[in-house]
Amino acid sequence: MSNRLFVWSITSALAGFLFGFDTVVISGAEKTIQSLWGLGDVQHGLAMSMALWGTVVGSLVGGWPTDHLGRRKTLIWIGILYFVSAVWSALAGDVYSFMLARFIGGLGVGISTVAAPLFISEIAPPAQRGRLAGMFQFNIVFGILIAFASNAMLGGLGDSAWRWMLGVEAVPALIYWVMCLSLPESPRWLIAKRSDVDAAKSVFRQAMPDSDEVAIDSLVNEIQTASGLSGTRESFWDRSLKVPIALAFLVAFFNQLSGINAILYFSPRIFELTGLGKQAALLQSVGIGITNLIFTFVGLWLIDRLGRRTLLLIGSVGYIVSLGACAWAFASETFQVVPACIFAFIAAHAVGQGAVIWVLISEVFPNQHRAAGQALGSFTHWIFAALLTLLFPTMVGLFHPAVVFGFFCFMMVLQLLWVIFLVPETKGVPLEEIQRRLGVSKSG
Repeated sequence: MSNRLFVWSITSALAGFLFGFDTVVISGAEKTIQSLWGLGDVQHGLAMSMALWGTVVGSLVGGWPTDHLGRRKTLIWIGILYFVSAVWSALAGDVYSFMLARFIGGLGVGISTVAAPLFISEIAPPAQRGRLAGMFQFNIVFGILIAFASNAMLGGLGDSAWRWMLGVEAVPALIYWVMCLSLPESPRWLIAKRSDVDAAKSVFRQAMPDSDEVAIDSLVNEIQTASGLSGTRESFWDRSLKVPIALAFLVAFFNQLSGINAILYFSPRIFELTGLGKQAALLQSVGIGITNLIFTFVGLWLIDRLGRRTLLLIGSVGYIVSLGACAWAFASETFQVVPACIFAFIAAHAVGQGAVIWVLISEVFPNQHRAAGQALGSFTHWIFAALLTLLFPTMVGLFHPAVVFGFFCFMMVLQLLWVIFLVPETKGVPLEEIQRRLGVSKSG
């Protein structure tokens, strides 16, 4: 792997670090914010989920700048959105100003889940695409860990601690923005959107220095053919795209119906339900971040070895066992095992869905529809994440925790059946070959 390819992938993937930090840092501040502004359950749920509603909008519209401005410019603008959100959130004087600031950060998160994995998948060789695109997920969980650790360290600063928790994100946002200035444009975007073959070849030469000119010319010709530059461009909702559309929707749908975002957002509150004090609950949340990071390493090590489908199978079984055990623990009031069940759940997520989701969505669409397809998968992911975060405080208030975790467990049984019968393997397959195998390409 060339040094430039690795640096470009890491830089793009750092959007995931800000994604993870931004979405979870609120967990350490949510109870203080509710008390500070006297929020009821509905308004509190709205304030907590506002970043996610921004993410929904960002993921919905993220395909447009990614396609029309380019992958590079879009990634640069994401850094600006994160920076503005961090500073504004920390200085907010009322709940409405706070919600607007969090919404802006959510826009950055939503657009990043479209542009960053897509950019990496388009510059990476097939044999390394899984682990390189998977670095986006690694950075997400690293950001989550740092957010939990930051919250634990800043939690003792008194009434203003929550402002520091949210404002510290401005530092990595600025660093990320500067690093993005050194990125090249995606060669596949240059070919499909600008017909700039020479610039695309230049990027490929730097990304794959061991490839000769014949191999690069062959790759470029393959991309040109697959992109349909000389043919008519079918609608995104054309019947030929029904398989990738279904894959992108369902992998994102099941990801959120595991309950992952609700558990990450409200982990201190969940641990407090077991009798832990506030500080102990924050420290247990740090344990979630560490578990997530370790098993994400495992998932990235396995994704180009075992494949995407196999990891989804492993993760589904882990989900079912851990969520089922968590439901039993709450039902039987065996609270001391709940943290272990939650950690097992996080491990299953990190190895399975966490490692696979952004890689799989970025692989299954053809070049000319990849940004729109990534936006579809991202939007599906975030609309359900927002709904679950909005409703979770009410769900826990209306239903026993055992019922809530039992519902998540049942949804993971459905995911297991879907993976067994309908999910194909994309490990090590060139992007243009994947579209042929899925019945998308009408040429070649």
